[in-house]
Amino acid sequence: MAEKNNANIGFEKQIWDAACVLWGHIPAAEYRKVIIGLIFLRYISSAFERKYNELVAEGEGFEEDRDEYLGENIFFVPEKARWSTVAAAAHTPEIGTVLDEAMREIEADNKSLKNVLPKNYASPDLDKRVLGDVVDLFTNMDMSDTEEGKDLLGRTYEYCIAQFAAYEGVKGGEFYTPSSIVKTIVAILKPFNNCRVYDPCCGSGGMFVQSVKFIQA
Repeated sequence: MAEKNNANIGFEKQIWDAACVLWGHIPAAEYRKVIIGLIFLRYISSAFERKYNELVAEGEGFEEDRDEYLGENIFFVPEKARWSTVAAAAHTPEIGTVLDEAMREIEADNKSLKNVLPKNYASPDLDKRVLGDVVDLFTNMDMSDTEEGKDLLGRTYEYCIAQFAAYEGVKGGEFYTPSSIVKTIVAILKPFNNCRVYDPCCGSGGMFVQSVKFIQA
């Protein structure tokens, strides 16, 4: 199997299709806020649902036991926040509210995410029919390799902001540093095993990922 990188995560077309659906409905700078939040929700729901189905198959009744998920570094996703709930509401006027409530439920159940997730989907500026179409794209997105690709979410995030930076022009550099530049900085710093790496502007964690790759190399 070909090694995956930041430009090959398996579902780039769906991500960009989602951005194109939003085209003309919200400012380009807002695309990433909408899409990245949905990617995160879809990502953790996919990992949760896989583990949930495994526990159901075992028949021990532990599928709602949070510790079963935390023990494998999987976020526990409350019922109201599961993607099946979101997908079912995709073409209702309440889809924005459903998504905002899903984000709040996840934050309430996972304290490390408190005040982190976007909750702007119910905004009157966001056409709910368009949002429903975007949700459909994510529903059909295959994230079955979430366990194999531990940095799948980070690579997806990097792909998104790279594309948005390109379309937003010079301002894109305010929130995105190309991975080639990050790799060069890490090579200059030479962060060996006896070093610590501090990134005060951490976004997708690219500096840390490149540091690990440097040590492995």
